[in-house]
Amino acid sequence: MSTGDWSCPVANHSSDTITMSHGAGGRLSAQLFDDVFARNYPSPELMAKGDSAVLDWTAHDRLAVCTDAFVVQPLVFPGGDIGKLSVYGTVNDLAVQGAEPVALTTAWILEEGFPIAELAKLAGSVGQAAAECSIRVVAGDTKVVERGRAHGCYIATTGIGRLRPSVNLSPQAIRSGDCVLISGPIGDHGMAIMSQRSGLLFDPPLLSDTAPLHRMTLELVDKVPGLRCMRDPTRGGIAASLNELATACGLCFEIQEASLPVRPQVHSACELLGLDPWIVANEGKLLAIVAPDEVELSLEILRSHSIGSLGAKIGTVHDLYKGLVIARTLYGTHRIVPMPAGELLPRIC
Repeated sequence: MSTGDWSCPVANHSSDTITMSHGAGGRLSAQLFDDVFARNYPSPELMAKGDSAVLDWTAHDRLAVCTDAFVVQPLVFPGGDIGKLSVYGTVNDLAVQGAEPVALTTAWILEEGFPIAELAKLAGSVGQAAAECSIRVVAGDTKVVERGRAHGCYIATTGIGRLRPSVNLSPQAIRSGDCVLISGPIGDHGMAIMSQRSGLLFDPPLLSDTAPLHRMTLELVDKVPGLRCMRDPTRGGIAASLNELATACGLCFEIQEASLPVRPQVHSACELLGLDPWIVANEGKLLAIVAPDEVELSLEILRSHSIGSLGAKIGTVHDLYKGLVIARTLYGTHRIVPMPAGELLPRIC
């Protein structure tokens, strides 16, 4: 059976103008990249479609470079704020490439009338998060737009990291038989944002998982030779990240839903809001693809870090249905997990 027989008709939607779905991290985001950006500046680094680009710097040194933008609403949310999120999100894009974060630039788009005291608090969050990650803020810019045009502020960042000489992580390194690991429960960030917007209260409360991954990823890089590839499943959740990897490597990812960690309050919030935890954004979780004989070592490393204490093996890679993500459900049946389509969770990062 061809994979085209299983494609979702909604995912083929096209538009002559930008919609909110283009920023959701799903199929339309990928289509926008391919049709507009890659077509106009198709550098090899960009076409690799990694979270960071890898640049040869000297005969012995390589750099990882990434750019990100943050438009989350509200600016302060349970477990974090846009300042911390901008640092951790950038650090994590470098981390999953196997890089050690070195330097950061920040550009602030400020709305006329935004209180300077609030800006100072957010700038303080950036400084604290950067110090925590041992990354230096080395340059920046500010622009001001008219009242009502920026919901307070937006932040754009560029991160620079240093790669170990032997690191070469990519989807093309993934092999049939490899295993899929997750560092902890999924959906925390997106559901913390959506629950606050919807006025939903939970006990214990829902908190964003926003956190830096670099210490955990660097230990994996140093100690696990069979580490194939890593991703931080942000917009579009693990559904988007796994589909991107399956397409890139041409293999099938089979995920065991019984092994996929989801907090009870996240599950409840998803049911109330009609959402699937698979598509909900995370801001402090790691997907890692490793060789089968190094699963236990990898899990031991994940679980030695507080942010990875609930790490688990959630699936395997095989070549039965190439380019697909398949979930083995709690009932023992199988379902296709498509690339997310449509407007999922607007303005959550």
